[in-house]
Formats: sequence, structure tokens, C-alpha cells
Amino acid sequence: MVMFFVGLIRIVEQAITLLIIIHVILSYFLHPYHPTRQAIDRLVEPLLAPIRQILPPMGMFDFSPLVLLILVQFIGSFIIQILL
Repeated sequence: MVMFFVGLIRIVEQAITLLIIIHVILSYFLHPYHPTRQAIDRLVEPLLAPIRQILPPMGMFDFSPLVLLILVQFIGSFIIQILL
């Protein structure tokens, strides 16, 4: 039963990581009002908003997706370690 939850946590972790990477890539190529980009933004932006409030702006660079990727990996690993 524990291995089921570990597998589920890993799948969720990978899905969130993939969504963040897609969000970053689409931000370079698609207009902000493109339906695909808006759909991805609706999923990722609520996760990025708290980080953007804490992390100061660094000129034209947005490091909040990188911080979110690190947090997702850390939290996923932490929860798995607790379960095992």
C-alpha cells in the first residue's frame, strides 16, 4: 500500500514538473492570450504567485519557476522519505 502512495507521489511530482517546464517554454513562443498557454497558466500561476511575492525581481529574469521546481522535488522526496 505504501508503494502505491510512493508511486502516486512520484507521478504527481513529475506531472507538476512537466507543467512548469511547458509553462516556461510556451511563455517564449506563444502569445499570452493563446488558449493553450492560458490553460497551462491557470494551472501553474497559482503555484508561482506566492514565490513571486517572496522572491525579489531580478531584472528581466524570473527565477520563480526554478524555485518551484526545486520545491516540488524537495517536497516530493520529503514525503516519500516519511512514508518509507
